[in-house]
Amino acid sequence: MTKTQVVSFSRTGGPEVFEYVDVDLPKPSAGEVQIRHAAVGLNFIDVYFRNGSYKAPHLPFVTGKEGAGTVTAVGPGVEDFKVGDRVAYAGADGAYSVERNIETRHLVHVPDGVKLETAAAMMLKGMTAEYLLNRTFKVGSETVLLFHAAAGGVGLIAGQWAKALGATVIGTAGSQDKIELALAHGYDHVINYRSENFVDRVRDITGGKGVNVVYDSIGRDTFPQSLDCLKPRGFFVSFGQSSGPIENFTLAMLAQKGSLFATRPTLFTYIAARQDLIDSANALFDVVQSNKVRINVSQTYPLREVGRAHADLEARKTTGTTLLIP
Repeated sequence: MTKTQVVSFSRTGGPEVFEYVDVDLPKPSAGEVQIRHAAVGLNFIDVYFRNGSYKAPHLPFVTGKEGAGTVTAVGPGVEDFKVGDRVAYAGADGAYSVERNIETRHLVHVPDGVKLETAAAMMLKGMTAEYLLNRTFKVGSETVLLFHAAAGGVGLIAGQWAKALGATVIGTAGSQDKIELALAHGYDHVINYRSENFVDRVRDITGGKGVNVVYDSIGRDTFPQSLDCLKPRGFFVSFGQSSGPIENFTLAMLAQKGSLFATRPTLFTYIAARQDLIDSANALFDVVQSNKVRINVSQTYPLREVGRAHADLEARKTTGTTLLIP
């Protein structure tokens, strides 16, 4: 038994509920390895658990879904990983920690050409972009799409990836700096949602036709306007709710607005099967190593200052990807 440090909360609320504490770290159990994090990814789902939008399975709770590091110990029965391996994951609670034990079913090997910090910055966001573009709706050269929060972590990856697939890529962002950032990461058009009506602008850009698919992680503030951006039989993909949950949604709206399709996917369903996780991670590593997608870490915070990182994220002061450094 050794000691490590984690960030946990014993009650839900604002960033002030976080505590940086010492905890006991036992040896890894069967099917687990112990890893020391090089970096931990910050994601909006972490906010949802902290503020109670998503229910934590127990309290106190160590949140965080994404990280990368080095294997320091191996539990009984583990054959695919050894001490010294460079690994990454997305989807296993407890990432806000210096060291941790984790089941190997969550882990993938990080290729030699990818830095651990880069892996930590891209696993959850990059595999989210992968399933959204390749599996939820198959994006190709004929696709015209709208991606909200274009300058966010998922948005910057998705813009580049969609452009590499040949799509016409439209985004929204809330400031000129964010617009310029998105334009440098694959977007053909970026709409300032604070000063422009994004529905009217999408109609202008598409000659009144609308888009094939809208990817919306905003929620309340962009609904039902997102539906009005779609072509008949278009796809509405709601994969987050940074402004709050969508309200007053009825199936009849889909008929009224053009026989639309709507889905509420999550990454964790798309990578629940081991082979799906490996395939998604490999697709991500391939597109990054081919330089079709660049992973830029826009800001870093010490792990013990995660409360400040959450406050900045919720205030929309961050762009792109944020890392927490143990």
